[in-house]
Amino acid sequence: MFDGLLTAIVFLPALAAVAIALVLRGDRTVRLVAAGAMAVDFLLTVLAWLRFDPSVSAPQLVDKLGQYDTAPWVPGLNATYYLGVDGLSLPLLVLTALLGMCAVLASWHVTLRVREYHVLLLVLTAGVQGVFVSLDLFLFFLFWEVELVPMYFLISIWGSGRKEYSAMKFLIYTVFGSALMLVGILLLRLSAGTFDMPALIEQGQAGLIEPAFLSLQAIFFLLFFAFAVKLPVWPLHTWLPDAHTDAPTAVSIMLAGILLKMGGYGMLRLNVGIFPDVAQDVAPLLAAFAVINVIYGALIVFRQTDLKRLVAYSSVSHMGLVLLGVASMQSLGLSGAALQMFSHGIITGLLFLLVGLLYDNAHTRHIPDLGGLASKMPVVAVVFLLAGLASLGLPLLSGFVAELIVFLGSYSAQPLATVLVAFGIVLTAGYILWTLERTLFGPELPRFAEVRDAKPVDVLAMLPLVAAIVLVGVYPALLADIFKLGIAGILPG
Repeated sequence: MFDGLLTAIVFLPALAAVAIALVLRGDRTVRLVAAGAMAVDFLLTVLAWLRFDPSVSAPQLVDKLGQYDTAPWVPGLNATYYLGVDGLSLPLLVLTALLGMCAVLASWHVTLRVREYHVLLLVLTAGVQGVFVSLDLFLFFLFWEVELVPMYFLISIWGSGRKEYSAMKFLIYTVFGSALMLVGILLLRLSAGTFDMPALIEQGQAGLIEPAFLSLQAIFFLLFFAFAVKLPVWPLHTWLPDAHTDAPTAVSIMLAGILLKMGGYGMLRLNVGIFPDVAQDVAPLLAAFAVINVIYGALIVFRQTDLKRLVAYSSVSHMGLVLLGVASMQSLGLSGAALQMFSHGIITGLLFLLVGLLYDNAHTRHIPDLGGLASKMPVVAVVFLLAGLASLGLPLLSGFVAELIVFLGSYSAQPLATVLVAFGIVLTAGYILWTLERTLFGPELPRFAEVRDAKPVDVLAMLPLVAAIVLVGVYPALLADIFKLGIAGILPG
């Protein structure tokens, strides 16, 4: 069976990257082709959404070449080319294309090696999309690794500050986690005799043969460690603030909006889907780490003076909510974790876009030096206010819905952790309001007399994210029902 739509979605950015690298010349042409390719890619994900049957929990829009036992893609491993989407992966695929499009628009002002920059950005997007649609574990790992090289070069060449250090730190953490994940995947292949993810999830832990030299719990943690690095889970989080601080704006959008979600997606798809019993046993431990993530991340935010670093640590805090939802091992809590991933993606992607615009115009991210910018940048100020209020969980915005579902789903299973995490949300309100007040309001400063508001291309990048934040907040069933269907496929009963 070969539908073709998912293959087109995944490889369209890669084909555009090849065209830019080998054929196209001229910075304006490169920007237009990259933006056009990502706009078409986003429309294709919308088409996939429209074709998706919300009554079917099995993978849909499947692209599959050969069979494991007759015509494997990699004969020695019995791996095959197998793509598909369900209620868990489809919204994240749409999110990736949306943020990829916004990231290209946010790169309109990049002037250094424009062609190489857009090639790497498009390859990065294609790799992440491949992760969310892969239904073969070996293919999943290949796409997981694809994003490493583009991200390293995007930070180390187009970044600022200690960009080489931050890029290498990101690479070391991620490669180490990936190595452990590869061992876990190969052990799964030995235990189950297949890389087929739907088959592994269907048979569950009971269908695995425990290796003589390692327990199934060990395989669980080999996979979990890689996802914990990417989410990230304390104390494996230290690469994130450095990478965000020194990365260019578009890369921060992709890093916070999408790459962190790969960790949460892996936990839900593999750790919970294949090892539900182990996940249930370690749920109290996961809940404890969720509390640390939320409280530690929120407290450390108050000590930040760099606006970008502040948003980065807020991501550490908000990803604790995803971990709490996973720790609930309840359908509602897991659905909340998935919705929190989507909501955090659009909110934090927008926040990093706005921080980049502030820096490009004010030439500083040092919070004590900012202030009074609302009158000079009214469009940026209004959108920044909306994104901040969504981040702290204001009703009718997407952040509130996601947090509420996580709390409702986790309280019965992890009551103490839920209460402590809810206290962390109070801290979130404090630092968000403090940041907005210090950055946008107060008396006008003479040094910002020449500051200008967002340009039309910047507004074009902001609008889809603003619309998504409001739409999901006002009509959460649009996503919640889809995620619930996806969770039902990995946690039956």
